[in-house]
Amino acid sequence: MKKLQPTLLTLALLLVTPLPAYELPSLGDSSSSIVSLEQEHRLGRAWLSILRGQVRQLSDPLLKDYVERSVYKLAETSQLQERRLEFIILASPQLNAFAAPGGIIGVNGGLLLHAQTEAEYASVMAHELAHLSQRHFARGMEAQKRMQIPMMAGMLAGVVAAAAGAGDVGIAAITASQAAAFQEQQRFSRQNEQEADRLGIQNLARAGYDPRAMPGMFERLLRQYRYDRMPPEFLLTHPVTESRIADTRNRAEQLAARTTQPGRTDSLAYQLLRSRLQLTFEDTPGLALKRFRAEVQQDPKSEPARYGLGLALIRARQFDEAQQVLAALASAAPDNLFYTLALIDLDISRQQLSKAAQRLEQALQAHPSSYPLRAARADLLGRQEKFREAEIQLEQLLKERPGDPDLWYELAEIRGQTNNIIGLHQARAEFFARVGDYDQAIEQLGHAKQRASNNYPLAARIDARQLELVNEEKAIKDMLK
Repeated sequence: MKKLQPTLLTLALLLVTPLPAYELPSLGDSSSSIVSLEQEHRLGRAWLSILRGQVRQLSDPLLKDYVERSVYKLAETSQLQERRLEFIILASPQLNAFAAPGGIIGVNGGLLLHAQTEAEYASVMAHELAHLSQRHFARGMEAQKRMQIPMMAGMLAGVVAAAAGAGDVGIAAITASQAAAFQEQQRFSRQNEQEADRLGIQNLARAGYDPRAMPGMFERLLRQYRYDRMPPEFLLTHPVTESRIADTRNRAEQLAARTTQPGRTDSLAYQLLRSRLQLTFEDTPGLALKRFRAEVQQDPKSEPARYGLGLALIRARQFDEAQQVLAALASAAPDNLFYTLALIDLDISRQQLSKAAQRLEQALQAHPSSYPLRAARADLLGRQEKFREAEIQLEQLLKERPGDPDLWYELAEIRGQTNNIIGLHQARAEFFARVGDYDQAIEQLGHAKQRASNNYPLAARIDARQLELVNEEKAIKDMLK
């Protein structure tokens, strides 16, 4: 991983500043006069592009599809009005999730490992959506503006006292004013967390989940990390206390008592995803294989354990046993995309590409709009050296997911194979723009424009896009001044 650049550090400091929570904001409140919704949107996209260029991410289409769908479903029952959401899934086994201005949702892969049920995972995401809906970032900037004058007055008094010969008294005054400001910000942060808990747990219940999952998650985390010197980032930014647990427990019980139907706690899809992630973060395929075998021996009917075993067997190149395990799962649930895609992965690993294509096309007939299946189709077409068809498939996906850097990267690779050199440079430019490397993006468009010099309409479009990126980069730099 690269070292964090100054721009990213600047944005990170803005985002982790503790924030206030008095009244629910409206479009006409004072926070909106400081940071508009559109400014938040632009700031969030700038921060996301820089972050993407700095950290490792998980590109698994099944995982991305699940996270996006689950969060959008939670957003439907939330107070969030601005629903132009963007996602980043970090390749980290550590427990963390975050929300940034402008609808940026960040999830560590480790969140799904630590959240034992779908309802626990959903409780964390509902909490993060509440931070967005209440615009805690903009309201924090308003609070800082209000605090600036008294804080500066206290520091100025300290400087004057020190200059007049008061010595330690002046230094103490400066320190005291800084400490008072920090304490006030911490109070704002606690208010924000309480507000996000209150709205998050309410929206969790409205989405059909058991609201008791939130205090249950908090309780387990508090027990698990009570004596750790360095708790996970999530607990550093979302401190869990006994009083917070008691408050969420009380609210959850009240909400549960009002409903006649029990809230949903878990799903098979969530547990299958956890098996995939356990394999992703396992040190070696052998360790994963040993662990999943033990889980299957303990509970032979466990689908997540059998699915994990099947994936581990593919990685260990024990294809015959993998076929037995995965075929048994798929025969009992032929419509389950996890099992179908695992069998396609097995076919590819065995170099049985035509068999994989036949299986994939059958699945697409039943699920023509599935992003994971269509992404798998683009990948398989590339393996079959059907590069033009793969290019068309990726271009179709990008119409729906224009902000996805993984797709732009794959499109550049495929266009290289079709000898579409101008298109290759254009796709590379879009990839670099989405990971915050504007210099490379603008340079790539320069190469494309040079090659398109004899095609005036195309060269004009490339020139216009290059100017857009130049202005985008300038706007980001202006925001960070």
